[in-house]
Amino acid sequence: MSRLDAILAKPRPDPGDLAALLGAQAPEEQTRLLAAAYAVKVREVGSVVYFRGLFELSNRCNKDCLYCGIRRSNQKVERYTVPVDEILGGARWAWEQGYGSVVLQSGERSDPAFIDLITELVTKIRGLSNDQLAITLSVGEQSEATYRTWFEAGAERYLLRIETSDPDFYRRIHPADHSWERRRDCLRLLHSIGYQLGSGVMIGLPGQSVEQLARDILFFEQEKVVMIGMGPFIPHAHTPLRDGIRNFVWKRHAQLALALRMIAATRLYLQDVNIAAATALQTLAPDGREQGLMAGANVIMPNLTDPKYRSAYQLYDGKPCLDESATQCRGCLETRITSLGETIGFGQRGDSRRFLGRNVAAATKEAICRKG
Repeated sequence: MSRLDAILAKPRPDPGDLAALLGAQAPEEQTRLLAAAYAVKVREVGSVVYFRGLFELSNRCNKDCLYCGIRRSNQKVERYTVPVDEILGGARWAWEQGYGSVVLQSGERSDPAFIDLITELVTKIRGLSNDQLAITLSVGEQSEATYRTWFEAGAERYLLRIETSDPDFYRRIHPADHSWERRRDCLRLLHSIGYQLGSGVMIGLPGQSVEQLARDILFFEQEKVVMIGMGPFIPHAHTPLRDGIRNFVWKRHAQLALALRMIAATRLYLQDVNIAAATALQTLAPDGREQGLMAGANVIMPNLTDPKYRSAYQLYDGKPCLDESATQCRGCLETRITSLGETIGFGQRGDSRRFLGRNVAAATKEAICRKG
């Protein structure tokens, strides 16, 4: 029996097995790995794909990450903020179409006007959907008071990508005024407040090893992450990281294969979390998101942003579906997903099974303590 087969025969990989899974590059090994991860997905979370309707509400950002197309120093981006009424109209459409969840995403800001904008959107989206739409925020590092304000307004989930669990590597891809420790502390704050916690990393960065990616998966477990949103590194032409790449051969097929192995290894190790098939996978292959679902992902984020804004929200080059309407996107994805034999969880929130299980366990323990 090969080492890969021995690992896949276990109920769950050991921490020391993850690098071996991520390094399984032979085609027949990758096939077995992805099939095993898909089987765990079906067993733990079902063959249901949950839609998260995505609104890229603003590309104004105070961060200057070296890889990101909307970094504050990129003068070639036309900045925008979508009017409130347009976002609310899109959210109403999503609710009427049976979406169980929406995501409000933007560049990172923490000024009072932005905080008030998010509070208003969360409050009004909860109202127009009769509290049925679950709301995920992906708007960066904030104070504890701000996180609490948004949670009390009705946001229940928060996605804050750590990008890498290695502090030294983080400093290589960010300016000196960006802090890995601050970002990690924000994740801990979000969990303590009660959010369903989401995070993720970039896969296939220059100089990144499979051992680092293995530690990223362990980081997700350590920090109680229940929603995983990660994608392949795709260079953006107007960024320092793209200009500074030396002796790094970027290969589309290799990036896709590594990203799929990362999804699969994460599913095998964490089992009952929600994992997104990132849109960036479709940049690498026309059926990239479908391949992500067959590797163990169970979440898709259809873009509901008006096409007139989409070209200005490109974190990486080659982003797909820039001119596709929300209706076209829904129809296209429904056809693609059902062709795999998967179903779409229309009308379902799609909460993380791990999050729900953890809360049930905590409630049971509390009830026992009260009774005792």
